[in-house]
Amino acid sequence: MAQSAHRWKAVAAVSTAAGLIALGLGAPGATAATTPRIDLKVLVVDNGDSPVQAITAQLRNTGIPYTTVDLNDADRPAITAAFLADTVNGTPRARYQGVVLPNEAPFGAGSAEQTTLETYEKTYGIPQVDAYTWAHPEVGLDYSAYSGTLDGRTADVTTAGRAGWFGYLDGAVTFEDNSASTQESYGFVATPRTGFTSYVDVPVPGGTGRGSLIGEYAHDGRRELVVTFAYNQYQQQFRVLARGIVEWLTQGVHLGQARNYFEVHVDDVFAPDSRWDTTHNCTPGDFTCPGGDGEGTVPIRMTAADAQYAAQWQQEHGFKLDMVYNAGSGEEWKTENGGTDALATQLLADKAKYRWINHTYTHKFLGCVQDTTSVPWSCAKNADGSTQYLSRADISAEISNNYNWGVGKGLPLNRAELVTGEHSGLRTLPQQPDDNPNLAGALAANGVKWTASDNSREPEQRSVGSSTLTVPRYPMNVYYNTGTDAEMADEYNWIYTSAADGGSGLCENNPSSTCLPAPLDTATGYRSYIVPQEARTALGHAISGDPRPHYAHQSNLAEDRTLYPVLNKVLADYQALFADNTPLENLAQAAIGTELQRRAAWQAALASGKVTAYRVGNTVTITAPSGTQIPVTVPEGTKQQLLLGTTTFGTAYAGRRSAWGTPAALQSALTLKLP
Repeated sequence: MAQSAHRWKAVAAVSTAAGLIALGLGAPGATAATTPRIDLKVLVVDNGDSPVQAITAQLRNTGIPYTTVDLNDADRPAITAAFLADTVNGTPRARYQGVVLPNEAPFGAGSAEQTTLETYEKTYGIPQVDAYTWAHPEVGLDYSAYSGTLDGRTADVTTAGRAGWFGYLDGAVTFEDNSASTQESYGFVATPRTGFTSYVDVPVPGGTGRGSLIGEYAHDGRRELVVTFAYNQYQQQFRVLARGIVEWLTQGVHLGQARNYFEVHVDDVFAPDSRWDTTHNCTPGDFTCPGGDGEGTVPIRMTAADAQYAAQWQQEHGFKLDMVYNAGSGEEWKTENGGTDALATQLLADKAKYRWINHTYTHKFLGCVQDTTSVPWSCAKNADGSTQYLSRADISAEISNNYNWGVGKGLPLNRAELVTGEHSGLRTLPQQPDDNPNLAGALAANGVKWTASDNSREPEQRSVGSSTLTVPRYPMNVYYNTGTDAEMADEYNWIYTSAADGGSGLCENNPSSTCLPAPLDTATGYRSYIVPQEARTALGHAISGDPRPHYAHQSNLAEDRTLYPVLNKVLADYQALFADNTPLENLAQAAIGTELQRRAAWQAALASGKVTAYRVGNTVTITAPSGTQIPVTVPEGTKQQLLLGTTTFGTAYAGRRSAWGTPAALQSALTLKLP
């Protein structure tokens, strides 16, 4: 961090002899002029290629404001001195703290625009990211020792990278290799020349030594971060390295913050779940299943031993599960099974070890009244032709009865959190295009501020009435109606196998799905194929800074305990990648909802043009609409200016400090003092 602080002090000093050239970047010795103002915004020059769009996505997800110049737009603004800089009250102002380019010279080497941009960067000490370029001397590298696919290759963070902007990483970064028939990554591996510091490198394929993939080239009073491999925003190698790229670009001082999150909701706790019928390829009890109503089949329900294992697993992995419970379904099971329930006894004995969320008393469908006389089902109609909905009283009873039962058992509950059965009550397309009009009032009456929604249907947070917001959840491909590995593989085969191979054929006509080349072996397919895929998907969400929770079901903690292999791999892979200073944050539903709400408000404030943020020397000043929570990331040692004195700003994460901040009492701006 001392290195980072020193770099900021160097940038703050300027030279009149070379027109405000930042010291430490090749400036001649001269007297200092007025310290410039650097606005906390990034300039993105976009040619439409995926590397620039990936970095843009990282800026947006972090909450960093940026301006895009589209090279494919004939009416784009020209890159002129006036476009890049001006003066404010006599103080020189750089409009952008960093520049993202498709390559080192997208306007053409020596062109007027390229020369103007390079002069701007030298004048104000502005860093430039070359999103993707080939290895050659003009970017500080020898010509490529290797060029070609990087699929499956293992790259490492160098000593310089660990000491600097990539210090949040702990282990090797493996390039994705998801398909043997498709080239997923292409890159150039080359030896650095004088002035080039490699941050991420790889052994030269088929050769000797190591070559750079990401590094800093300091030359002619400028700094470029040179990336020599292609990528998109969804690839794991980019998601892992994106934080370092952005921190280098902003030199560790920027609006927005990025943290990694992972949460898992376990639905239907206390309730039994129906079991997949491997003969009829459906779930008995479902009205679409020709195999009958489920009589004679054994439902899937955790045992006391499963509950003991869950508590032990949490302790061993330092990870807390959210138990999403249906008390009424559990009480019904208890009545039907001799009046005792060892599972409930064990879970309640360990109640303080979990988080608990209200899942309604009996898991009743809270939307329209379902007419199941046809397939697919439809909403029943009233005599006047209007949709028949479950009443507000019935919805409220499902919520309150479950909550009151939990309070009576001493569960550590938050009344404001709710997950309805099947996310029902919310719009369910195509049958129910609108929310149950009785839902919002019932939620408000029961103090529910956060209700879960299905991210696969509604990925954005939205309002339900005036008092409740949704919290979108990711469904996991660990099915609720399977208790064993074999059942999981069998149902997966049915969904993702062509009709010719004995499957449903659904994958053949679904543009978002791909058929398996051959059915999975039901004895081994779950662990060997499904688990790695699902773990990769969940890890991708976690490392992209997405706080949305995942959800599975109590059946997945029973019998073969199918959920744990996925969770074990996610946690192990994360730990292998990231340093201890970058932990996975495990938030409660209300905290997730608050995070999503703040992000939406922040993006709205940026879009309105009502946020002003800049630094002058080591002082950062930020103003935003009244009441707006402001996300900020700064170096360790940063202080917030109070009316009298200062206080340490933010909390430590990934080698920086970050927080949602607000101006101190009696102040109109959030003012920070950098170290």
